Amino acid sequence: MTATLSRQAAAIGRPIRRTLSRMPSYLLQPAGLLRGYRPSNLRFDAIAGVTVAVILLPQAIAYALIAELPAQTGLYVAIVAAIIGALWGSSRHLQTGPTNAISLLMLSTLVTVSAPGSPEYLVLAGLTALLVGIIQLAMGLARLGVLVNFVSHSVVVGFSAGAGVLIAVKQVRHLLGLEFTSHGLTETVQGIFSHLPDTHLVTTLLALGTMLLIVLLKWLNPKLPGTLIAMVASAAVVGLLGLGEQGVEVIGELPRSLPPLSKLPLFDLQAISQLAPGALAIAAIGLVEAMSIARSISSHSGQRLDSNQEFVGQGLANIAAGFFSGYPVSGSFTRSAVNYESGARTRMSSVFSGLFVLVAMLALAPFARYVPRAALSGVLILTAYSMIDRAEIMRILRGARADAAIMVVTFLATLFLHLEFAVLAGILLSFAVYIFRTSVPTVTPVLPDRTFRHFVPRGDSPPCPQLSVLSISGDLYFGAVSHFEKAVEKTLAQHPGQRFLLLRMHSVNHCDFSGVHTLESILRGIRDRGGDLFMVRVRQPIHDLFEATGFLDALGKDHFLEDERAISHLFYRVLDPAICIYECNQRAFKECQNLPKHEYPQGIPLLSEVPVGCNAEISPRELWRQLHGESPPLVIDVRERREYARGHIPQARLMPLPELLNAAGTLPADQQLVFVCR
Repeated sequence: MTATLSRQAAAIGRPIRRTLSRMPSYLLQPAGLLRGYRPSNLRFDAIAGVTVAVILLPQAIAYALIAELPAQTGLYVAIVAAIIGALWGSSRHLQTGPTNAISLLMLSTLVTVSAPGSPEYLVLAGLTALLVGIIQLAMGLARLGVLVNFVSHSVVVGFSAGAGVLIAVKQVRHLLGLEFTSHGLTETVQGIFSHLPDTHLVTTLLALGTMLLIVLLKWLNPKLPGTLIAMVASAAVVGLLGLGEQGVEVIGELPRSLPPLSKLPLFDLQAISQLAPGALAIAAIGLVEAMSIARSISSHSGQRLDSNQEFVGQGLANIAAGFFSGYPVSGSFTRSAVNYESGARTRMSSVFSGLFVLVAMLALAPFARYVPRAALSGVLILTAYSMIDRAEIMRILRGARADAAIMVVTFLATLFLHLEFAVLAGILLSFAVYIFRTSVPTVTPVLPDRTFRHFVPRGDSPPCPQLSVLSISGDLYFGAVSHFEKAVEKTLAQHPGQRFLLLRMHSVNHCDFSGVHTLESILRGIRDRGGDLFMVRVRQPIHDLFEATGFLDALGKDHFLEDERAISHLFYRVLDPAICIYECNQRAFKECQNLPKHEYPQGIPLLSEVPVGCNAEISPRELWRQLHGESPPLVIDVRERREYARGHIPQARLMPLPELLNAAGTLPADQQLVFVCR
């Protein structure tokens, strides 16, 4: 008993020890980057860093305003997250920083706890970032990066589209220069229509002009930093015409300092409990967003990613953002794509982008007092429009229904529910679809193709009357075994003469104890009907489980067959040849092709009952006694000649069944007859 407990404790402790042993390598990631950095990459990384910084500077300010945070907050996280996320991340091109979707989630989380603009609001933003970072870091260190694979891409598409609509609608009031407070989509739309008479015309014209200039510059040359040029132009118009005194809202001068440390209420359990659901949603969508972007770019760059290391990088970036007066961050697709297209070779390009934003913030901070809020609203509306990936939405709608349902549910939930619940609803629906799919393994009756080289579904061909060959695709775990058992029973019920079952197990990657119990139940049922169960291509881990649980002995080691010889073994050693020769015209397998086909004469009377005074069967011992008696019976072997040649009763006379039926009238009527088949 003690030895068993010791083995179980050791088995439980092994993955924990492996995780702890990997922690130093995860946390020492920057050392590897700096130690292996080549000076030849410096120019390429620096150019890419400058290019990204030009885009990041206006985006950081705009995205902070989505979360109802001061403009400098966006710049702080743009600096800190870009550097930390790159040093501890895995992707060479992923650019970490403020994003529109995360900013909107941040707003949805905080408005229920604190009022925007208050000192407490800013502190809670940092605390949320810290919680998000701790969740992501813990998942990375626990090597749970694989969990991202179970969240459907449709969740990201649906949430991004819904977030785009929300951002655009919320920015309309700033574009029109309206002053009112609102939270939900419906309330915002109602507020816009009710306050339309209060539209500030100069503000609206300035915003529309900014949007028009961005679109025009992108049309003329997509490589131009249209957003930055348009913001500089709008700031120049405000400064030259003195529009700030005419009611045009401006950002205001930014502080010229390094990102300051924030004193967070680390032990305020009430605040933590209020922020926890939102932090969990932000952590989840942030990781899905970051990994989706990193994988998309790695498919072009050829880089192999470490999802666990990326989790660690995103977690540390959020923790740093929380302590340095910031809010949650994630990967940006736009900036990451620009980083890749600009020729970045290593993660140092993102480090450089953060440093360049720091220099720009210190140098240009006084000029922010001329940047109009309406211009940023125009930028955000265009950005929100780009978040709605219409081509991808149509592809999903034309594709699988489950993916389309996940996308639509997430989209509608984003519009009409709290965003953290919308994200979690999409993720939970993804898991539900995954569980449903994996709990319904495919059980497909198969036969050899016309070349007899491969097993394929042959619904148009009649099956073998003795042998059912089933291909199993899916895992045999506790959630799937019920469907698997019902599918096997249904197949056998449709063909009650099939006493033998061959399972092709090459597509079964996992089996648990419930799967073993189900296979034992199927085995008992097959043997109760006088047949047997065989398997081919069982994977080694599953084979080891069968051996450990005793199923290997119950089935028999000789019942695990080689795929190439399985049918031949069953044909010559297991199946009833009389049925193959006299009752079956299907010729399903290669081995059947040379069997003779017999056409029996019509009208032969066959007794359906044993005549009075005759025995239906005779035991071997009784037959031996009679053969050595005074009046031995005539023993007639009705098998084929090759079967007779392999072995027969010495006194038996060979008369295959077709000959027997044709010569039925010539048999002696005064002698006892014993017919021998198999």
